[in-house]
Amino acid sequence: VKNAAPCPLLEHTGPGSFEPRLAPGADIRTDLPKYHVWREGVMVEERQDVVDLCGNDMHGFLLGCSFTWEDLLAEAELTPRHVQERRNVPMFNTSITLRSAGPFKGHMVVSMRPYREEDVPKVATITGEYPAAHGPPVQIGHPSRIGIEDLAVPDYGDPVSLRDGEVPVFWACGVTPQNALKNARLPLVITHAPGHMFVCDVRNHELKDWPVPGEWSARPGE
Repeated sequence: VKNAAPCPLLEHTGPGSFEPRLAPGADIRTDLPKYHVWREGVMVEERQDVVDLCGNDMHGFLLGCSFTWEDLLAEAELTPRHVQERRNVPMFNTSITLRSAGPFKGHMVVSMRPYREEDVPKVATITGEYPAAHGPPVQIGHPSRIGIEDLAVPDYGDPVSLRDGEVPVFWACGVTPQNALKNARLPLVITHAPGHMFVCDVRNHELKDWPVPGEWSARPGE
């Protein structure tokens, strides 16, 4: 709620409930491509099934994802480069501070997609219509202003190079909670592996008007 740009909350499943209303019949313990298991703030294991780790006291939180609007960009002939090259999107830790909540604090993670400068306004307009999927860019063209020094070395995902005439465009990213988990050092937390999200039954046009608690902000900690 305090960091709606990187963490647009779509659903909270409640304790011991693993079938989300976003995808009736699904099971969030088995239906993600990859999971990361965290203990005391350290990612200790990567899995494809976490049924044995999920007790009846565990809650599920489903966050929106920028992969949602990539199809819309493709329809506008603005297909992101990582999609064209069949790579994971590059993601970076930043210096953008989050609003803290108890033990949860840290800095925003962003995803990056390169675009020609003349295409950026159209890209920003399309993505800005989806606050439930991270919304508009949080930074355009100046990675060093958000603490990113080398675009060739992402912290998560795969590198994607800039071509002549292109600028890097950055969006808030749902990997952000994993940064906060490192600081919270909880006994056990399970997350998606970066780039391996849960696919829901909600269509793009429905998500466009999906209510997201909190207020979108490119700089939530300021």
